[in-house]
Amino acid sequence: MLSELAALGRSVALPPIEVLDVDADPLLQRRHGLDVPVLLLDGSVVCRHRLDRNELTRLLRELPGPGGAAPGHTP
Repeated sequence: MLSELAALGRSVALPPIEVLDVDADPLLQRRHGLDVPVLLLDGSVVCRHRLDRNELTRLLRELPGPGGAAPGHTP
């Protein structure tokens, strides 16, 4: 999913991306289990397993700020 996000980032302004190891955090393990990779935007699940480019692009357009993406929002 990271390589797909990098490719998408060449054509769409993405907010900063924070990569977390779900297996290293018991709370994240309980929350996401085997549904990794998982992409969150403002704490809400955008997609699991594979990047849903259309859904992510739609959600980014809905964010406040110029061009949609607001600073500090992390997918």
